Amino acid sequence: MGSHENRRSRLLWSLFLEFLKLGAFTFGGGYAMIPLIEREIVRKRGWLSSEDFADLVAIAEMTPGSLIIKSSTFVGKRVSGILGSVIATLAVTLPPFLVFLVLAAAFLRIVDFPVTQSVFKGVDAAIVALVVTAILSLGKTSISDKKTLLIATGTVIVVFVFGVHPIFALLAAGVAGLVLFR
Repeated sequence: MGSHENRRSRLLWSLFLEFLKLGAFTFGGGYAMIPLIEREIVRKRGWLSSEDFADLVAIAEMTPGSLIIKSSTFVGKRVSGILGSVIATLAVTLPPFLVFLVLAAAFLRIVDFPVTQSVFKGVDAAIVALVVTAILSLGKTSISDKKTLLIATGTVIVVFVFGVHPIFALLAAGVAGLVLFR
């Protein structure tokens, strides 16, 4: 095996291990994991720039499915082609699948225990904190001037105050981007 194959094998193994680790800690969905994904993929590994990561989150937000799975597929493809994409996606889905199998078998037996309810309350609170951290982290990159602040603020208002569906808010934000940044 040549040095190119060795490097590719090490890279694929790194992709597998990194996304296996991310998959093992994806509690609360992709939003709660955005800070962890960013730290590992952008800052630690350098597989994406901050701008590419913000774009990835925006694109992943507009397409159906789990953010962590879409992220792993994109990063794997970017880092090591189709094989990298397949490996990263399988790695990120393996831990939750295994955990689900174990928990599904035990959940009905333990769900009503007070200790189980206490653990869920603690995890729920941590998930909220991680989502807020993700918002702040993405905000630093995405809200870069008065125009982007206006779009972000307007989106929050139309969704939370006026009850506009998020899809329509995203479409309106896209139109606002066309108007404000042309």
